[in-house]
Amino acid sequence: MTKILTMLAGPLCAGLLTLHAADKAHLEGPKGGRFLEKTEPRAEFLVEKDRGISIHFYDAASKILPATDQIVTVVAEAKSGKEKIDFEKKNGSLVGKTKLPAGDDYNVVVQFKQTPTAKPLNFRFKLDLHICESCKRAEYSCTCHE
Repeated sequence: MTKILTMLAGPLCAGLLTLHAADKAHLEGPKGGRFLEKTEPRAEFLVEKDRGISIHFYDAASKILPATDQIVTVVAEAKSGKEKIDFEKKNGSLVGKTKLPAGDDYNVVVQFKQTPTAKPLNFRFKLDLHICESCKRAEYSCTCHE
Protein backbone atom coordinates (compact mmCIF):
# COMPACT_ATOMS: atom_id res chain seq x y z
CA MET A 1 0.00 0.00 0.00
CA THR A 2 2.82 2.40 0.89
CA LYS A 3 4.50 1.62 -2.43
CA ILE A 4 1.31 2.49 -4.35
CA LEU A 5 0.88 5.79 -2.47
CA THR A 6 4.51 6.70 -3.13
CA MET A 7 4.09 5.96 -6.84
CA LEU A 8 1.00 8.18 -7.02
CA ALA A 9 2.48 11.04 -4.98
CA GLY A 10 5.26 11.88 -7.47
CA PRO A 11 3.05 12.65 -10.49
CA LEU A 12 0.50 14.42 -8.29
CA CYS A 13 3.15 16.74 -6.83
CA ALA A 14 4.59 17.42 -10.28
CA GLY A 15 1.10 18.32 -11.50
CA LEU A 16 0.54 20.69 -8.60
CA LEU A 17 3.88 22.41 -9.25
CA THR A 18 2.94 22.84 -12.90
CA LEU A 19 -0.42 24.34 -11.92
CA HIS A 20 1.31 26.70 -9.46
CA ALA A 21 3.78 27.82 -12.14
CA ALA A 22 0.97 28.45 -14.62
CA ASP A 23 -1.03 30.34 -11.98
CA LYS A 24 2.04 32.42 -11.12
CA ALA A 25 2.70 33.36 -14.75
CA HIS A 26 -0.96 34.32 -15.17
CA LEU A 27 -0.85 36.75 -12.23
CA GLU A 28 2.50 38.48 -12.82
CA GLY A 29 2.24 41.79 -14.59
CA PRO A 30 5.06 42.70 -17.02
CA LYS A 31 5.71 46.04 -15.30
CA GLY A 32 5.84 44.46 -11.82
CA GLY A 33 2.21 44.99 -10.91
CA ARG A 34 -0.69 42.65 -10.29
CA PHE A 35 -2.96 41.32 -13.02
CA LEU A 36 -6.64 41.74 -12.30
CA GLU A 37 -8.23 38.38 -13.02
CA LYS A 38 -10.99 37.90 -15.60
CA THR A 39 -10.37 41.21 -17.38
CA GLU A 40 -10.18 41.30 -21.17
CA PRO A 41 -7.80 42.61 -22.27
CA ARG A 42 -5.71 41.70 -19.23
CA ALA A 43 -5.36 44.66 -16.88
CA GLU A 44 -2.29 45.21 -14.70
CA PHE A 45 -2.66 47.24 -11.48
CA LEU A 46 0.64 49.00 -10.71
CA VAL A 47 1.63 51.25 -7.81
CA GLU A 48 4.26 53.68 -9.07
CA LYS A 49 7.21 54.92 -6.98
CA ASP A 50 5.39 58.20 -6.30
CA ARG A 51 2.35 56.25 -4.95
CA GLY A 52 0.37 56.93 -8.09
CA ILE A 53 -1.59 54.07 -9.62
CA SER A 54 -1.60 53.08 -13.26
CA ILE A 55 -3.56 50.42 -15.12
CA HIS A 56 -1.93 48.92 -18.23
CA PHE A 57 -3.64 46.57 -20.69
CA TYR A 58 -2.18 43.53 -22.49
CA ASP A 59 -3.20 40.94 -25.04
CA ALA A 60 -2.66 37.19 -24.50
CA ALA A 61 0.98 37.49 -25.67
CA SER A 62 1.63 40.27 -23.09
CA LYS A 63 1.83 42.94 -25.80
CA ILE A 64 0.67 46.30 -24.42
CA LEU A 65 -2.65 47.61 -25.70
CA PRO A 66 -4.07 51.13 -25.38
CA ALA A 67 -6.91 51.80 -22.96
CA THR A 68 -10.26 52.13 -24.72
CA ASP A 69 -13.59 52.46 -22.88
CA GLN A 70 -12.51 50.88 -19.58
CA ILE A 71 -13.49 52.64 -16.36
CA VAL A 72 -11.54 52.09 -13.14
CA THR A 73 -12.11 53.42 -9.65
CA VAL A 74 -10.02 52.54 -6.60
CA VAL A 75 -11.07 52.91 -2.98
CA ALA A 76 -8.15 52.92 -0.54
CA GLU A 77 -9.34 51.83 2.90
CA ALA A 78 -6.51 53.49 4.87
CA LYS A 79 -6.40 54.06 8.63
CA SER A 80 -7.06 57.76 7.94
CA GLY A 81 -10.33 56.83 6.22
CA LYS A 82 -11.57 55.73 2.81
CA GLU A 83 -10.26 57.60 -0.19
CA LYS A 84 -11.66 57.27 -3.71
CA ILE A 85 -9.29 57.55 -6.68
CA ASP A 86 -10.67 58.16 -10.16
CA PHE A 87 -8.70 57.49 -13.36
CA GLU A 88 -8.06 59.20 -16.67
CA LYS A 89 -6.45 58.08 -19.94
CA LYS A 90 -2.81 59.10 -20.30
CA ASN A 91 -0.23 57.72 -22.76
CA GLY A 92 -2.40 54.69 -23.58
CA SER A 93 -2.97 53.66 -19.94
CA LEU A 94 -5.33 54.65 -17.16
CA VAL A 95 -3.68 56.79 -14.49
CA GLY A 96 -5.05 57.75 -11.08
CA LYS A 97 -5.93 61.42 -10.71
CA THR A 98 -4.65 61.40 -7.12
CA LYS A 99 -2.04 59.38 -5.19
CA LEU A 100 -2.58 56.63 -2.63
CA PRO A 101 -2.76 57.78 0.99
CA ALA A 102 0.23 57.26 3.28
CA GLY A 103 0.92 53.81 4.72
CA ASP A 104 0.83 50.39 3.16
CA ASP A 105 -1.08 48.19 5.53
CA TYR A 106 -4.61 48.64 4.26
CA ASN A 107 -7.02 47.20 1.72
CA VAL A 108 -7.73 48.54 -1.73
CA VAL A 109 -10.84 47.84 -3.75
CA VAL A 110 -10.50 48.13 -7.52
CA GLN A 111 -13.76 48.48 -9.44
CA PHE A 112 -13.22 47.66 -13.12
CA LYS A 113 -15.73 48.13 -15.94
CA GLN A 114 -14.83 47.04 -19.46
CA THR A 115 -17.31 49.53 -20.91
CA PRO A 116 -19.48 52.23 -19.32
CA THR A 117 -22.52 49.91 -19.46
CA ALA A 118 -20.75 46.68 -18.39
CA LYS A 119 -21.28 45.04 -15.04
CA PRO A 120 -18.42 46.05 -12.71
CA LEU A 121 -15.81 43.57 -11.49
CA ASN A 122 -14.53 44.21 -7.96
CA PHE A 123 -11.06 43.21 -6.78
CA ARG A 124 -10.08 43.49 -3.12
CA PHE A 125 -6.55 42.95 -1.84
CA LYS A 126 -4.14 44.14 0.81
CA LEU A 127 -1.81 46.93 -0.23
CA ASP A 128 1.63 45.87 0.95
CA LEU A 129 4.51 47.70 -0.72
CA HIS A 130 7.30 45.82 1.08
CA ILE A 131 9.54 43.89 -1.32
CA CYS A 132 9.31 40.09 -1.21
CA GLU A 133 12.75 38.59 -0.63
CA SER A 134 12.08 35.65 -2.97
CA CYS A 135 10.60 37.22 -6.09
CA LYS A 136 11.76 40.84 -5.53
CA ARG A 137 8.28 42.19 -6.28
CA ALA A 138 6.10 44.33 -4.02
CA GLU A 139 4.03 42.06 -1.77
CA TYR A 140 0.72 43.22 -3.29
CA SER A 141 1.90 41.70 -6.59
CA CYS A 142 3.95 38.81 -5.17
CA THR A 143 3.18 35.45 -6.73
CA CYS A 144 5.54 33.17 -4.85
CA HIS A 145 3.08 32.82 -1.90
CA GLU A 146 5.76 32.80 0.80
